[in-house]
Amino acid sequence: MTEHYLPDLLPVPHPMDAGYDLPHFEGLKQERLVIQRCKSCQTWIWGPEHVCYECLAWDPAWVEVEARGLVFAWTRVWSPGFGPLRPAAPYMAVLVELPHAGNVRMIGNLLGERMQRVQIGDPVVGRFEHHEANGYRYSLLHWARA
Repeated sequence: MTEHYLPDLLPVPHPMDAGYDLPHFEGLKQERLVIQRCKSCQTWIWGPEHVCYECLAWDPAWVEVEARGLVFAWTRVWSPGFGPLRPAAPYMAVLVELPHAGNVRMIGNLLGERMQRVQIGDPVVGRFEHHEANGYRYSLLHWARA
């Protein structure tokens, strides 16, 4: 992707200081979606955690999953409260459910026509967008209608 969906003046996402979400960020750079799954009880986990919230086992595994899912909820943002986003409005934000990964849900932007019709249950696929800011490389996961 050569053109960025949102303005480049946004805060740069970084892994947490504890670093337990680093595999997710590194996966995005390689155009891979990795999320956690408990090694003990097999529960899927999102957002990143250091312990399974189901069985309390430590150190869940990172597992690659397909970057595809279904629209669980969506909104068209008309008036962002954050100044640098105002020129990009309206834009679409979606909550995507991953049926093949325990139905975990992830928030992202929906690419395409900003006035497109969207319905709950629409299939979407992940699209990776790569950035660099002050020598720091990072990638974002957006969604597009399948």
